[in-house]
Amino acid sequence: MAAEPERAEPTASDLGHLSDRVTPTAADPLVSFIVPAYNEADHIEDVLRRVYALPLRTEVIAVDDGSTDGTPAILDRYADSNGLIAIRHDRNSGKGAAVRTGIARSTGDIVLIQDADMEYDPADVVDLIGPIVEGYADVVYGSRLTGGRPQRAYMFWHLVGNKALVLLTNLLWNTTLSDMETGYKAFRGEIIRSFELTESDFRIEPEITAKVLDRRLRLYQLPIAYYGRTPGEGKKISWRDGFPAVWTLLRLRFGPRRRA
Repeated sequence: MAAEPERAEPTASDLGHLSDRVTPTAADPLVSFIVPAYNEADHIEDVLRRVYALPLRTEVIAVDDGSTDGTPAILDRYADSNGLIAIRHDRNSGKGAAVRTGIARSTGDIVLIQDADMEYDPADVVDLIGPIVEGYADVVYGSRLTGGRPQRAYMFWHLVGNKALVLLTNLLWNTTLSDMETGYKAFRGEIIRSFELTESDFRIEPEITAKVLDRRLRLYQLPIAYYGRTPGEGKKISWRDGFPAVWTLLRLRFGPRRRA
């Protein structure tokens, strides 16, 4: 029987090729949490308490988008006790405006958007940012639609709308996203801070996704828990927001290209 050929050791060129694909962050990365908030006094303290309990080095930037309830007072208290960075918009300008303000203020190696309504559990964040920390991803989306984590039974027409937007996104950019509208999106800090974002309302979600896909960034997705709210419980986005999202996707795919 012929001897099995010896396996060649990886060459310097092979190792270089692999290292080009893997770009880990710092061993103990600073994670910037962007927390847009509008009249979330009933939930935001629970969110902040859970964020600060994570085994991460954090920079928490809460942007109060003109709240008229007790949200500003809660943020001021956490600014004094935990070093939270509290920014206030004089008037309600929309989630996108709050997210853009928070991103501009961030300094973290990783930047993550954390909604203030407790639909998303901060306990998922350590796993969510893992592919970025390990160097395999530039962007990670937390998917509510892949199973594997606790998920509240969803409103049917919201589910249909989300699936339609995902299908359109996948068709336009030839990708395989499962949840484009997810509120959990994590990025390498230098990448998200380089985006030229302009949307001020919920259209920020398709705008960010279009920028990610236009640049062909290394995008991963992981299942997350989802504790959804109904409109009666304070949910602010509705099926009507789906139409502007469709227009935004089409405009950014086929319209005059702005800088990604």
